[in-house]
Amino acid sequence: MIQEIQRKTIPGIPMLLLALGVLGGSFSLIIYGGKNQLALGVIGGILGLLVGILMLVGLFMVAPNQAKVLQLFGDYRGTARQPGLRWANPFYSKEKISLRVRNFETGKLKVNDKDGNPVEIATVVVWKVVDTAEAVFHVDDFKNYVHVQSEAALRNLATGYTYDAHSEGDTSLSGDTNTVSEQLKIEIQKRLSKAGVDVIEARISHLAYAPEIAAAMLQRQQASAVVAARTKIVEGAVGMVELALQQLSEQKILELDDERKASMVSNLMVVLCSDKSTQPIINTGSMYS
Repeated sequence: MIQEIQRKTIPGIPMLLLALGVLGGSFSLIIYGGKNQLALGVIGGILGLLVGILMLVGLFMVAPNQAKVLQLFGDYRGTARQPGLRWANPFYSKEKISLRVRNFETGKLKVNDKDGNPVEIATVVVWKVVDTAEAVFHVDDFKNYVHVQSEAALRNLATGYTYDAHSEGDTSLSGDTNTVSEQLKIEIQKRLSKAGVDVIEARISHLAYAPEIAAAMLQRQQASAVVAARTKIVEGAVGMVELALQQLSEQKILELDDERKASMVSNLMVVLCSDKSTQPIINTGSMYS
């Protein structure tokens, strides 16, 4: 396992001035040797030009939140992170790696949830490189690796949860977005750790049933909502009827036999549970007629 080694490099400004001085002196030596027919002077000037050019080749720029991976004939020599104009061995190859925070959004993936229902899902992943050596040497193309593995992790996560929770306490894709997003981040980080990448955040950006079942699932959701609402209404109505009978009995406002209680309960349940407004009927006779 190759891990990052931070390599100290020489400040570039002094080396640039020195290289320019060597080049200027070499030109002067060549001119002087040519005028005076001094072969050694010309040869020395040419060698000086080569040295000056090599010194210029060793200069490189490092921008803020950027790094340069240094290699010597395929051998990893370290990573330069200090920003500014720097100088290192001119025979080093210098590969630029951005350390800035990046993000991308996966395409809309069609996967089956835990119940086998086809859903469309997409995510936004925020990430950055934290180990340049692992990013360069452990995977072939770390950018493509991040994209492919993020989609694979999203597919795997979606198959482990249902779209909607069927009972209280169940974790679902639509109802527990924070929990699912946190689990998605962990899943992606496991896959990207070998590439020297740190996942900062992963959030689901799109979630819907696939078009071929969207209408049917919408009817199912509406039916579930109606059932839940009806259940709540019935619970409330039963409580109101019980309270009414209890207060009538305790305050001795009206004594009802079992048959009249059943009739009263039936009427109250119809009034309280009906979808439409009920029409009142006033009994102008006695209680029993």
